[in-house]
Amino acid sequence: MKNFKRTIAIVCGGDSSEHDVSLRSAQGLYSFFDKERYDVYIVDIKGQDWHVELHDGTTAKIDRNDFSFIENGKAKLFDYAYITIHGTPGENGLLQGYFDLIDLPYSTSGVLVEAMTFDKFVLNQYLRGYGVSVADSLLIRKGYEELVSDDEVEERIGMPCFVKPAADGSSFGVSKVKNKDQLAPAIRKAILESPEVMVESFLEGTEITQGIYKTREKTVVFPITEVVTSNEFFDYDAKYNGQVQEITPARISPEIADRVSKITSHIYDIPSASTISSRRRVRYPCSR
Repeated sequence: MKNFKRTIAIVCGGDSSEHDVSLRSAQGLYSFFDKERYDVYIVDIKGQDWHVELHDGTTAKIDRNDFSFIENGKAKLFDYAYITIHGTPGENGLLQGYFDLIDLPYSTSGVLVEAMTFDKFVLNQYLRGYGVSVADSLLIRKGYEELVSDDEVEERIGMPCFVKPAADGSSFGVSKVKNKDQLAPAIRKAILESPEVMVESFLEGTEITQGIYKTREKTVVFPITEVVTSNEFFDYDAKYNGQVQEITPARISPEIADRVSKITSHIYDIPSASTISSRRRVRYPCSR
């Protein structure tokens, strides 16, 4: 019997400032796939321009009715979508809803979990309701900036603090604010990335990150990585231009490492999504 390959779409691009970051992620993923087992294509989405890169170096338009394309005169459908878009529409539930409508399996969690975890302020409030300790924060909406005064921010959140887009990533639009005079320009910078801005209190400590995934059969919690940068914070240059040390395992005590792993697993379970793969970046005040 003939062994048919599954056709995989690595969906990248998107409409945020992270478009080019997503393209690099897609190229990395493409290199890892076993081409003997899978027929793999990179699909680039930006606004209304949806196209697939064909194996001969040309591109073809994606038919959004069923996410198909034409190759060698024949229509071709995908069996699976590996979403690697950073930002909208791949991390906020929009693309997941589209794939649900056309019944195409995909790699991420579903619409609700994606939408909720994409918005930093919403997620923090949700987790706080389950007893998870998160930094205090305020939300400022575009056009209503005057409703939250600089004095209120200083009194409730304190200085220094972070001003960041509520729905964006890779530290685009993020500022570390050290005094009230820096608040207004930081908010304007963040609003360029997202119409909702979160002002969040500064937590001093060791910055760590930990990955986790769960299946019906098992839970896999990855080693904790310590993030060390001489920059003001873990900004774009630290993430993508090598201005960081990532130390695995993190230089924390076994007791704290065990506590962190339990918290990571707990946070993973809260959205009640069996397929979510999360990566939480937090600061814990702990000794070296």
